Amino acid sequence: MVKTYLVFMVQVHLNFRLAELESLADLYGIKTVDFTKYDRESPFFIVELENDQQARDWISRSILTRAIYEYWGQGKSYEELHASVQHNPCFLQYKQDYRNSSFKFEFDNFGGSSGGKLDRVACIESFKYLDFQGPIRMKNPEQVFTIIEEYEPLGDNQAGEVPLRLFFGREVQRSDRLRGALEKYDLKKRPYKGTTSFEAELSLVSANIGQVKPGTVMYDPFAGTGSFLSAGGHYQAMVIGSDIDGRMIRGKGTQTIRANFKKYNDSLQFIDVLTMDFTHNALRSDFMIDTILCDPPYGIRESIKVLGAKDPERFVGKENLEINGQKAYLLRDYIPTKKPYSLDALLDDLLQFAAKRLPLDGRLAFWMPVANDENIETIIPLHSNLELKYNCVQEFNKWSRRLLVYINRGSSFNGPTNVGIERSKENFRDRYFNGFN
Repeated sequence: MVKTYLVFMVQVHLNFRLAELESLADLYGIKTVDFTKYDRESPFFIVELENDQQARDWISRSILTRAIYEYWGQGKSYEELHASVQHNPCFLQYKQDYRNSSFKFEFDNFGGSSGGKLDRVACIESFKYLDFQGPIRMKNPEQVFTIIEEYEPLGDNQAGEVPLRLFFGREVQRSDRLRGALEKYDLKKRPYKGTTSFEAELSLVSANIGQVKPGTVMYDPFAGTGSFLSAGGHYQAMVIGSDIDGRMIRGKGTQTIRANFKKYNDSLQFIDVLTMDFTHNALRSDFMIDTILCDPPYGIRESIKVLGAKDPERFVGKENLEINGQKAYLLRDYIPTKKPYSLDALLDDLLQFAAKRLPLDGRLAFWMPVANDENIETIIPLHSNLELKYNCVQEFNKWSRRLLVYINRGSSFNGPTNVGIERSKENFRDRYFNGFN
């Protein structure tokens, strides 16, 4: 027997919300959700689940929802709401189940003012037909019953005054968002961060869509100041990162990636970070990587570079340079030679690495910048062994960035590929600083 639940979502990052809900449902093996009924424009989603445990599992990690409720009824007015609740096929059973539980009533809304004009005491008394006998407890009650009012805002900064719909239900699970994840990982409160540190909200969303799992290994090959490592650690993965910029990886003094994990009480999740060129990867070939989550360099802060000489002929012989009888490249302060590299080539390397290193059904999730030109086609990198599952777009003014999520389907998949093919003839960095003119 399935039960009906109400998911209350936030109206932000709408291009990512369904992908997060689907990924978390898949992560916990929840098959009963009918996503064809999902409405992108609505903050409410009525679903069927087997039990409360499925509801808790599904929404507990979510960043783009508020909470999930056992659905009791809805209406356009309080009269309709009460009639809907009392005609719910499960109404008598629900009354019996929670008759003697301690409880309280809460109010929430979408699109209306937080205070509102509602007489809350009179509203609660109008539910007296529930005939609850348990004590009222404002702190830590066994059950929380919630009345949600949906308004149509009168303007961008003007709350609605007359409810469009009313919902009533029993709170089953608050989301990670409502339990304080965004405040905890707020960049302003982070000990170590940089000008390119990825914001907390979409870092956590990326980890959810990438299905970062407890007890597994997550790798970020372009770790920077560790935003995605922090997100992976939050969801209890063992995280390891690398970056070609040793200064970024090492930090300064007490301001380090490790200090972030200490602040979040996630130090046990942190394996280490390595100064390493991803295209010359030094991780053991048998090192298990369950998820790859990253934000490859766009080449905005500085052009993309990898180890190697731009002009190999002029570099001949310098690789054996000695200082005081010791090979220069063995000295701690040695700065290796670097050469320019294209974003296309770097993403090809990333897809090839994921196809070799991820287990079957393991996920690769990374961000890719795109110019918003009507006359230039956006070509997404593809690999024959990787299924492109999600292509979520975050729009800015003249450019956007996409979260691309792939699933490793193995050598027998034989999907479309464009590895090795030049996908963009324009240099994103040059166009960015020229205002995409």
